Amino acid sequence: MLSVNFTPFPVITTPRLLLRKTTPDDVNELYYLRSSEVVMKDIDRPRPKSKEDIQQLIEKIQNMIANNEGIEWAITLVGDHTFIGTISFHRLIKEHYRAEVGYLLHPAHHRKGIMSEALKAVVAYGFNNMGLHSIEAQVTPGNIASEKLLETHGFVREGYFKENHLKNGNFIDTAIYSLINKGE
Repeated sequence: MLSVNFTPFPVITTPRLLLRKTTPDDVNELYYLRSSEVVMKDIDRPRPKSKEDIQQLIEKIQNMIANNEGIEWAITLVGDHTFIGTISFHRLIKEHYRAEVGYLLHPAHHRKGIMSEALKAVVAYGFNNMGLHSIEAQVTPGNIASEKLLETHGFVREGYFKENHLKNGNFIDTAIYSLINKGE
């Protein structure tokens, strides 16, 4: 079974990005992302009603990391620690050496290759440091940007579930993308 330890927290750097731990100082930016219709339109997570909801979410994330049940990084630019997004392995399936990746990015930073750079780094961390065999992503069909991002990084659509998820009173489809660690 997969065994992970996120202590100390693994900060990841890339040429443009610093992926760091989400902190209570990020409450305003995270509140914006999680309450934005634009950002959350394809993500079925409850919208926060207040910044207190976000403070509770940050505590939940910190507990998830402390208990080695998953990990979330705050995406920031090198030299500017302002929170602009998140990327996470929010669901670990330890008995199968598999994790689900998820991500959010502030719209002002869309179409700049930022999420591509973050995903590449996090996938490498998952395979090389965590020992994952595979990584999955669940996508609402029609989320073209997410589908293209995943396909660019070698993810393959391996499943499509019809009306398997209830969102806002409507049943929606889900596409499952996966990337296998080929050890290259």
